[in-house]
Amino acid sequence: MRIEKTFRFEAAHWLPNVPEGHKCRRMHGHSFRVTVVVDGKVDPEAGWVMDYGIISAAFAPLDAQLDHYLLNEIEGLENPTSEMLSIWIWDRLIEALPSLFEVVVEETCTCRCVYRG
Repeated sequence: MRIEKTFRFEAAHWLPNVPEGHKCRRMHGHSFRVTVVVDGKVDPEAGWVMDYGIISAAFAPLDAQLDHYLLNEIEGLENPTSEMLSIWIWDRLIEALPSLFEVVVEETCTCRCVYRG
């Protein structure tokens, strides 16, 4: 079974490795949406895979680093594409959430990246 918890944060970024003149090379912002997916068996006694509060607690320090910041200034996010952001989030969650299955990063309502470690 898989459970999902979604988080939202606001942040600015620019993509330094796209060609000159590309609109994403200019600084701009997004209302990012991140979905953290955990995979596992339902504990028969608890009746759940995991308490959603554990996922929230694991993501809280990341939210504090990301929300209302310039992503390019965060170590490891110098080229903050959705792909790089999803890997960055995964790498910081996997220790606290060993049953992590996927991280989904949405930067707009029509564009998203799905990362499965």
